[in-house]
Amino acid sequence: MEVVYLLNSGFMVKDEDTLILFDDYDDPEKIVDRVVGKGNFEHLYILVSHAHFDHFGTHIRAYAPQTSRYIFSNDIKHTKRVKMFPAELITFIKKYSEWEGDGIKISTYDSTDVGVSFLVELSSGIKIFHAGDFNWWHWESDAPEQKVLAEKSFKRQLKRMQGLEVDVAFFPVDGRLGEAQEKGVTEFVKQVSVKNLIAMHRVGYPAWIPSRNFRDNAPDNLNIWSPIKSGERQIIEF
Repeated sequence: MEVVYLLNSGFMVKDEDTLILFDDYDDPEKIVDRVVGKGNFEHLYILVSHAHFDHFGTHIRAYAPQTSRYIFSNDIKHTKRVKMFPAELITFIKKYSEWEGDGIKISTYDSTDVGVSFLVELSSGIKIFHAGDFNWWHWESDAPEQKVLAEKSFKRQLKRMQGLEVDVAFFPVDGRLGEAQEKGVTEFVKQVSVKNLIAMHRVGYPAWIPSRNFRDNAPDNLNIWSPIKSGERQIIEF
């Protein structure tokens, strides 16, 4: 399976004859344009976790002729931008819902910000989790009671994921959180079995170097990738 970093939380995943875009709000290197132009895939699914500008870009409407389905979080339904897209190709999805297409099954969880997070199961058996903006958003500038609410909200949702096994997980390790940037991802790998972890939501920050505390809580064989430049890619073997 090939994974290409687009920007922020945006990734392109190619598995056999299925192409998936996650949160493609910007593609500075025009990677998706070239891949879609070649047409060496049978199905293209475009998933958007929520309507924030750094997750939902209207340029993806250009792929409508090749798109099997746009899977949009339900909050996008209420935006003006969604009117640019062909309604017949859109499925709006709420938290704790499922949708199936050719070679793909999509389940959703809640977010701790807006929208949903995605669990994608491919016909090859590969399971991919994309968190969207699901994270432990511990901001130092927040009031103490807000920090408590952020922790409770995150752990409440994570409890629903306990025991989940995924081959690839895209998860925020946001540098703006400073010393708290690893709080969410550390708890996530303790509760969810992950083989390949890809850090995201790090625009403007260097590659994440996991701390000793994270390593002590993560599986020894966990493969970690923290891309920083649009166009970086990895081939993940299973």
